[in-house]
Amino acid sequence: MASPSLAAAAPSPLEAIPLASRPAAPRKRPVLLLDTRPHPASLTPPLHSSTAAGAGAAAAAAAAASGPAQVRRKKSSHTPKPRWQTVLSVAAKNAALLAALLYLGDLAWRWSHPPPPSPPPRDGDALKAYAARVAELEASLDRALRMMQVQLEAIDRKIDGEVGAARADLAALLEEKRLALEEGLRRLDARAGELGDALAALERMEFLRKEEFEKFWEEFKDSLASGFGSKVDLDQVRALAREIVMKEIEKHAADGIGRVDYAVASGGGRVVRNSEPYVPKRGGFFGGWLGGGNPDPQKMLQPSFGEPGQCFAVQGSSGFVEIKLKAGIIPEAVTLEHVSKDVAYDRSTAPKDCRVSGWYDETPGETQSGHASKMAALAEFTYDLDKNNVQTFDVRTPDVGMINMIRFDFTSNHGSSLLTCIYRLRVHGHEPVSPGTAGFLA
Repeated sequence: MASPSLAAAAPSPLEAIPLASRPAAPRKRPVLLLDTRPHPASLTPPLHSSTAAGAGAAAAAAAAASGPAQVRRKKSSHTPKPRWQTVLSVAAKNAALLAALLYLGDLAWRWSHPPPPSPPPRDGDALKAYAARVAELEASLDRALRMMQVQLEAIDRKIDGEVGAARADLAALLEEKRLALEEGLRRLDARAGELGDALAALERMEFLRKEEFEKFWEEFKDSLASGFGSKVDLDQVRALAREIVMKEIEKHAADGIGRVDYAVASGGGRVVRNSEPYVPKRGGFFGGWLGGGNPDPQKMLQPSFGEPGQCFAVQGSSGFVEIKLKAGIIPEAVTLEHVSKDVAYDRSTAPKDCRVSGWYDETPGETQSGHASKMAALAEFTYDLDKNNVQTFDVRTPDVGMINMIRFDFTSNHGSSLLTCIYRLRVHGHEPVSPGTAGFLA
């Protein structure tokens, strides 16, 4: 800051030039320059009072003239930067922005244009190292493959063992079920055979129709009313029922099956022809069993009462017998009997595969060739040793007329090659109402 003495001694050149004569200068930005140098002590001697008064007046005038400049200096406290600094700063910022843009553009170009893979090294050591790594990788893969094969083989053996055990258990279970099923089928077959016999016996029974029963009941009431009056009580019915039951019991006890036998010897049936009989040797087993002597074919038409040996023995395992019936009948069934297995010595002599034929003989003594044309099969059957010893077989041939002759043929027995025993043969049927001279209808 200028001292007051210097300011008074050297007036400002701006004050000396009038305002009207001053050239117009371009308006510039005011710049405040401060003198920050230290001022030495004033060497000017003290002024006299008049001088001091004049100096004071000059100072006051200078202060009044420089008042607006001082105010402007106070308002602008910061020093502006030089132009070169501003230019340098802008250039630096633009350079930094340009560098950033170039960097981002380079990154984008590299991302869109990746570099090509580098060619394998051509150096021999690098190739050897690469081959070693490939060999190591192949060895590792080979070891892993062998381990997997070992594990697969172990798993395969384990699965085979489990499957084998399961297969064995399943086979044992199936075998057990098969045996149980076969046993059940055998039992069912036996029951079926029994049921078949029962049904056959039921079919052979002659049931009364409703009309026949009503007719019988009316005749029964008439007979009772004629003997005991018009009133029929329960005791009379019981007495008649008891009489009927006793007659049926006697019939079953006499013949065993409750059916009329038209071939029985006591009723008039007889054997007219037969194959070669078996003649046992004296002192042999069959000689004592069959009673010795000449065999009698009429035994097969008589009740044997279950006694072993009371039969007609035929030579070999096949043969035939022709029987004359007591009367002409419409045949219904044939019954073949053998000794019971409970008392039999040897059941291999029983006939097995059999056939029964019949015809009507109008001329007694006719040769075999004469009646062969009239003969027709009535039944074919197999005698089963596992069933009852008395077995009845129905005539299956339809439209059978009246017959009075039958021929019994057997082609095999149950194992004996020496003889075949026929204990009893029965023929069942009914006599026609008006037989006349009717013959056998083939």
